[in-house]
Amino acid sequence: MTALVLPPFVRLGGGALNELPDALQQAGLKAPFIITDPFMASGGVLERVRGILEQAGYTMRAFTETVPDPTVACVNAALAALRDGQHDCVIGLGGGSPIDTAKMVAVLARHDTTPSGLKVPHIQNTPGLPVIAIPTTAGTGSEATRVTVITDEVSDEKMLCMGPAYQPHIAIVDYELTLTMPRRLTADTGTDALTHALEAWVSKKASPFTDALALTAMQRIWKWLPVACEEPGNREARAAVMQGAFEAGMAFSNASVALVHGMSRPIGAHFHVPHGLSNAMLLPEITAWSLSGAPERYAMAARVMGIAEAGASDAAAGEALVEGLRRRNREIGVPTPKEHGLDVARWDNLLPLMAEQALASGSPANNPRVPTAQDIVALYHRVWAA
Repeated sequence: MTALVLPPFVRLGGGALNELPDALQQAGLKAPFIITDPFMASGGVLERVRGILEQAGYTMRAFTETVPDPTVACVNAALAALRDGQHDCVIGLGGGSPIDTAKMVAVLARHDTTPSGLKVPHIQNTPGLPVIAIPTTAGTGSEATRVTVITDEVSDEKMLCMGPAYQPHIAIVDYELTLTMPRRLTADTGTDALTHALEAWVSKKASPFTDALALTAMQRIWKWLPVACEEPGNREARAAVMQGAFEAGMAFSNASVALVHGMSRPIGAHFHVPHGLSNAMLLPEITAWSLSGAPERYAMAARVMGIAEAGASDAAAGEALVEGLRRRNREIGVPTPKEHGLDVARWDNLLPLMAEQALASGSPANNPRVPTAQDIVALYHRVWAA
């Protein structure tokens, strides 16, 4: 049996943001609290949302101080701000960080616990306040997932929290909000979405439902991400990458991610590398190591993305996939950890802890080839030397 969790209300396409009041009304929600970041607050997007809501008769309050890799302190500040008013739902507006913050705040608003008390292996089934996700980047897929990641700033641990309670009630997926994304952010978040799709496809928890979404997402993102990077105003490319990210989000939310994500979170926690970028750094070498665990699956991914010919053997297609991922990283300017300026001594010293944290997240267990802690340390060394 396959159990699926999906957003019950979705508005998808250019101009979808304008339908926010209708979506709230459809869901019976009346008093939203917005969680966003300083860029959304100063760049006019928050005011646009405010205008749309007020024109429809809604009043709203907002917390605008979310941070990248949202921390426990940030979550607590947003929760305190929400409790200053009377709200029946939480809107996450922005990239993955505001949406992840909104998810955690929504749960804590109704449950007397802490983020550390909610990290895996705990599964949060009982819902909090309804969450409305409005992504302004095409990559995290957070608008479609039952996952949030909160950083414990004391231990430098990225805490993976999972369960149906984190599934957004409404997703407003409007590619027009991504038209002004800078090239680096476009590349990193798009590669994050590609990683979601590929890992959902090869995950041990994959199903026919998630397979269909993952394959379609890989095909869209592989074709259109370079165009979106080079031609930021290309609406066809932006729409395709945004839809691909949404499809990948639904896929990995129900099939889980695997080793790339498990190893990526400690890099973000200890070195503050953006999540999409750390995934991109890891993706080619982790894929190369994992090939033997599911050669036919990796080969199919290569064929669907057009990296390998339809008649190529599984072995040849798998090798082509790895080379294609390496080539794509060069094309979109993904640096190695060394090129990004990370300190090699600190990197080496932290590797045992990073391997332990990666395994503790549970994601590596979904990988076609399941690593030991020693394998993960060796892979971190390989990625550094790539």
